Amino acid sequence: MNRLCELLNIQYPIIQGGMGNVSNAPLTAAISEAGAMGTIGAGTMDLEDIERLMIETKERTSQPFAVNVPLSVASNVKEIFQLIIKHGIKVVSLSAGNPAPFIPKLKEHGITVMCVVASVYHAKKAEEAGCDILVAEGYEAAGLNSPYETTTMTLIPQVADAVSIPLVAAGGIADGRGLAAALALGASGVQMGTRFIATKEAPFHVTYKNKLIEANDTSTVIIGRTVGTIRRVYKTPYAEKVLELEKEGISSEKYLTLTSEEQHILGAMKGDLEKGFINSGQIAGAIQDIPTVSMLLESMMDEARNVLPIVNQYLK
Repeated sequence: MNRLCELLNIQYPIIQGGMGNVSNAPLTAAISEAGAMGTIGAGTMDLEDIERLMIETKERTSQPFAVNVPLSVASNVKEIFQLIIKHGIKVVSLSAGNPAPFIPKLKEHGITVMCVVASVYHAKKAEEAGCDILVAEGYEAAGLNSPYETTTMTLIPQVADAVSIPLVAAGGIADGRGLAAALALGASGVQMGTRFIATKEAPFHVTYKNKLIEANDTSTVIIGRTVGTIRRVYKTPYAEKVLELEKEGISSEKYLTLTSEEQHILGAMKGDLEKGFINSGQIAGAIQDIPTVSMLLESMMDEARNVLPIVNQYLK
């Protein structure tokens, strides 16, 4: 059996990426119900909102789901962990910071810990700290990103060679071909964010979903390089405005204000692309439809199984 599936008690080796303040119970529950690992993101939400999200997700599914905690972004990390323990959450994803101080406490409560990394060095440090699963993310991924700008295809085999715990590939994956490629590179599964936006259960604004369907290979852009906080977003009027301000020498404080979760919600949930932004991975150009979560997962698995024999033909 796939080590990742066995450890997480899931059917398919596919994990939902944390989506910050636009996380929602309907999508997370649908992913877990369909046999993968749904995830809710704590983002910068108030504790009351995070707890409400945990409770609603548990009401919608009896299957396991994860909570993503962005360590350097959330201001109430210890309190979030208290909620996780209180509500019996069995899987936690730690990102955007050093996970080492928090892993022992989580594991004391029987919680499986996933750590999101963007380099071999950080992968090895996370494994040494007791992490159970590594999610290695290339800069093709949507949202907040590593300044290393290492691609998934180069990152995964190097991390796979350096660690022994299960590895998940993230960034630039949206179908069975991506899953098959990740397995070939040494991963045990994949993490996806952008692809799950374009599903029927995802309660995002129709404008967001339509933009993903309309996307091509150059529809995303990196913002924040000038201030050291990079983010991959869809190329919208708002994103272009931020880029222009960067050229003019925007301050770090102003940039963070313009890319706060408030603007994220305006774009993703309200569909206002003049006043808000939408995160999007580079793989958006490969998204052609809006299936149910169950249909998406089943088609990915079927495609991955069909791709691998085809690859074998080229090796004979």
